[in-house]
Amino acid sequence: MDDQRLTPLASRAQSRHDALRRWLTTPPGRYLLAWEQQCMDQAVPDLFGFHALQLGLPELDALRMNRMPHRWCASDEPPSDGPTHLGMSLRAAVIGLHCEADALPFANASLDLVVLPHTLELAADPHRTLREVERVLMPEGRVVILGFNPLSLWGMRQRVGLWRRRLGSRGPLFLPQAGETIGYWRLRDWLRLLSFEVEAGRFGCFSPPLRRYRWLQRFAWMEDRGDRWWPVFGAVYLLVAVKRVRGMRLVGLARRERVKASKATAVVANKEGLEVE
Repeated sequence: MDDQRLTPLASRAQSRHDALRRWLTTPPGRYLLAWEQQCMDQAVPDLFGFHALQLGLPELDALRMNRMPHRWCASDEPPSDGPTHLGMSLRAAVIGLHCEADALPFANASLDLVVLPHTLELAADPHRTLREVERVLMPEGRVVILGFNPLSLWGMRQRVGLWRRRLGSRGPLFLPQAGETIGYWRLRDWLRLLSFEVEAGRFGCFSPPLRRYRWLQRFAWMEDRGDRWWPVFGAVYLLVAVKRVRGMRLVGLARRERVKASKATAVVANKEGLEVE
């Protein structure tokens, strides 16, 4: 791939990340980021292994409650000057990397956990990114995905804003125009094709699409009620899936038990009713 083709791709990637970063500083962005941080703190502590990767959105400390000894925070954002181009100061026990989302610098089946916070929405090819995640995950490894829900009130307001722009209006959009949103059920179908099994799912940010933080806080009571009464209409979803590998051989204790059972003496009865070995 020549430099003339790389430059536009890098420019588009930079604009997508800049749009999301600017939006995260707005009241709706801070409200959503607080919900995502709380959910990640609850989702990752009990996911065990040795190697974990957060791919994208370094503003979210997704692995801070995880206890795996080796953790990376990677971004496909074009690097800028200085050691903190990932948008944060590197945390203890977390290594910062710059790599493409669809070309991860990890061997096959080498990671136990991969977190994708809005990574698929920013990716140039989300299908290829998911295939790359499937490649680097170990059997029974897990992927945690965060994404905007297009069926929510926030998503509906975004579509209205896009429709007005097509008619010539110059009003601001409610959500960042950083990429294509991927619906929850659509993403489940993609994961099923890659032999992932969805283990858990959750929706959040049921507050109306308001621009002032104090009004968003006033509607915070809708979080508990929305999770109970209309759970699929949250502005953002969290999905946990596990990589299943068919035809895996039993190892360790389970395998030894099978071998022991196969070597047991078989007892049958002959025609005279006598038992023989």
